[in-house]
Amino acid sequence: MNQITQSLAVLLITSQYVHVNSAFVPHCSSPSRQPASSLLMSKGKDNHRARLEKNLEDMMDRDWRLFRAKLVANEEADAKSTTRDTRQNRHAEVALDERQVKQEKFSNIFAAIFNSSKQHDESSIFDGDAIGGATANSMIPESCEDPFVSKAEIPVLLQPKVHIDKHRWAHPLTHIETGCVLVANEKLGGVFHQTVVLVIEHNDVTGSTGIVINRPLAGTLNKVASETKSNVDLSLKLAFNASPVTYGGPVMQEEYSILHGYGEVEGSKKIVPGIFVGGSEKLMAEIRKNNLEADEALFVKGHAAWVPNQLSREVSKGVWYPASVSSDFILRYAGAPVAEDDNKVDLWADILTALGDNYAEIAVGHSKKGDRRMMP
Repeated sequence: MNQITQSLAVLLITSQYVHVNSAFVPHCSSPSRQPASSLLMSKGKDNHRARLEKNLEDMMDRDWRLFRAKLVANEEADAKSTTRDTRQNRHAEVALDERQVKQEKFSNIFAAIFNSSKQHDESSIFDGDAIGGATANSMIPESCEDPFVSKAEIPVLLQPKVHIDKHRWAHPLTHIETGCVLVANEKLGGVFHQTVVLVIEHNDVTGSTGIVINRPLAGTLNKVASETKSNVDLSLKLAFNASPVTYGGPVMQEEYSILHGYGEVEGSKKIVPGIFVGGSEKLMAEIRKNNLEADEALFVKGHAAWVPNQLSREVSKGVWYPASVSSDFILRYAGAPVAEDDNKVDLWADILTALGDNYAEIAVGHSKKGDRRMMP
């Protein structure tokens, strides 16, 4: 606890964060000259602190996406429970109708009995029965000592209805947001056939940018970047020699970016909690210090881009299934752990399966080729 307390103190003292203006910055070529003011601000966070922040975020479960996933799961559980209760009530109503005829003949007798109860002492109202919906059996649960707990506080006192697997949670979205994934419709062909695209930036005014994360290429960075035109310099090729490479999209194929979960080092951009793009120069130093393994960084060749409102139109036409998914799904080819229940060779199908219901049926009916395939 002392170590965590000291770490939190460090974070409170230094509050200056580094922001990257561009949504898609490769950071794989030699660093260019920056203005003095930019350099001063960029020194506010070193690699150690970036890693510390990321680890603290993990320990404290500060991923707002996971919190939302729990809410979505509980809402779905409530909806299913309501549907089940409705069906049961319908059956009960049918049974009640059959008994109602028999009960009507005794109504006069019951009415006489109830009328006689008026002679009961009016002071009995202060016993608390029938007040505010209470009955003689009503009581305050032991787990809720405060009878005046607010409606907003009640969920905190209740046990969750559904357990969320932090490793492989996923749920559909009705909108596009930075950090979500676009799961290709099973009918989509071309280079985006059965792809999973991580949205790096989405803006109705400036457009959208994303990277394909499930098309690993044959060979590691040194091989792929050496055999094709690229902006990766020799030092990066040697340092990240064993790093995997994925086809990122059809735009600017000579440009490489780096996807990782190490932390918000200088030159990187935090997409969502635990997911970062860029910062290859600083990560190269961590490789040399043995603080980072080469296969924990995924190099992305090219990217996908949409003009303003184009992506929204595609989603509205069903080209993509927007979804929020766990960091381990996004970092599948960047060193994330793989469990026995995971579909290790088909991320597209694996995410659809995790989404459940009709999406799972799509995965069963259309998953064939897997992630590693020849590009059309």
